[in-house]
Amino acid sequence: MSKKVIIITGVVVLLGVLLLGPGVISYVRTSAGYVKESVREAVPMEFEIKRARGEIENLLPEVRKNTYLIAKQEVEVQRLQEQISEAEAGLEKDKSEIMRLNADLRTGQSEYTYGNCSYSSEHVKTDVARRFKRYKTNEGTLASLRQILTARQRSLAAAREKLEGMLAAKRQLKVEVENLEARLQMVAAAKAGSQYQFDDSRLGRVKELISNLRTRLDVAERMVNAETHFNDEIPLDETAPENIVDQVTKYFSEGTPAEEVVAAN
Repeated sequence: MSKKVIIITGVVVLLGVLLLGPGVISYVRTSAGYVKESVREAVPMEFEIKRARGEIENLLPEVRKNTYLIAKQEVEVQRLQEQISEAEAGLEKDKSEIMRLNADLRTGQSEYTYGNCSYSSEHVKTDVARRFKRYKTNEGTLASLRQILTARQRSLAAAREKLEGMLAAKRQLKVEVENLEARLQMVAAAKAGSQYQFDDSRLGRVKELISNLRTRLDVAERMVNAETHFNDEIPLDETAPENIVDQVTKYFSEGTPAEEVVAAN
């Protein structure tokens, strides 16, 4: 079924190109770009941030690779510096010996003695010539070594700068991802807060309910206080009532207020 759909779609596109011209191709490209953009927008931002973290961590092997190359170049530069130092010391020694032999030859003697051995002037001249030739060769080699050292030092400095740039970029990317995640959390918090919308009528009913509960609690507290107050106790702050015997005698001897009202009528 899917093959039929693909074939039909291809035929439709081909007919559109033949009938409507190149504009159909532009339309198809625009539609494809729109679909691609829609798919990208549909991907959750949380997933994209997590993917960005993964891509940053994937830079670590490249950093380690460059770190190893830099360490290797540092070792080679150190060995080259030691080799140059040894060559310089050897050249200085050769130069001193050549100058000594050459000074002896300037005296014009027929024989010369070195280390309890005698050598003819021709033998000494030949030896000086060999030494001088070897000296110039070693001097050229030393110059080449110095050039190689300069080039490797430049390469090492460039590699270090590149590594420092990669580390700085990696740190900056991590900071940017952290900022993006913080902004995303703030947006999520704002969305969650906007979802809590209260109805005014419901809010009023809740307030009324709380007010009624407060009133009932006040009444209950007063009832408890009234029940815990004992009337048989002597009130210390109140004045003592009149004698009850006198009150009864006076009431019935003088007549009740109701009898006085009836008599008046």
